[in-house]
Amino acid sequence: MASLYIIGTPIGNLGDISFRAVETLKNADLVACEDTRRTLKLLNHLGIRKSMLSCRSHNEESAAKRVIEALNQGQNVAYASDAGTPALSDPGAVLARLAAEAGHDVIPIPGPSAFASLLSVAGSTDKTVVFEGFLSPKPGRRRSRLAELMAMEAAIILYESPFRILKLLADIAEIDGSRYLCIGREMTKVHEEFIRGTAAGIYAGFSQKKEQIGEFSVFISGNYSN
Repeated sequence: MASLYIIGTPIGNLGDISFRAVETLKNADLVACEDTRRTLKLLNHLGIRKSMLSCRSHNEESAAKRVIEALNQGQNVAYASDAGTPALSDPGAVLARLAAEAGHDVIPIPGPSAFASLLSVAGSTDKTVVFEGFLSPKPGRRRSRLAELMAMEAAIILYESPFRILKLLADIAEIDGSRYLCIGREMTKVHEEFIRGTAAGIYAGFSQKKEQIGEFSVFISGNYSN
């Protein structure tokens, strides 16, 4: 029976792709992906030519049916999101579930993720880490959920865009300005940067910048004052 392979791909540096991921892409009959343009760049870099199928968040269920049809015909399918590990704030979970329910093997091909990369350098001693991904862009909902998360005795990892990072940092500092943060910006890319310090201190520093550039991952230490 054919298999669906869920592949972790680089979050920036193309050199981070694993040998197993390359071999899986080479041997796949079909590559399903979040954005065919983004994955095509990766395949071109690797010298791989494959038939491709778009499977994005807004069409994941209908695209999954096409993937399952290919699997039913005996074709092995590789799935990749734009960057990192699928289903971590990226599409892929619906596809994996539906393929498994259809009786096909769903096999992980481990690879990079912003979550694991940030956690590995954050210096965390927290035993529990909650991955929340992107919070709501709506201010009220964002602050409410953030307050719930920061009340827990668990570290938190969030993702945020350059357009809302300052608002997120303001909310964190308002809830608890003494909380330790480690922020990864443009991880594995040319302008990679890590900012460590208290929520209040980091917010003050960010406030001095005219423009925020890059994608951000934010580590927040757990609350042990309860």
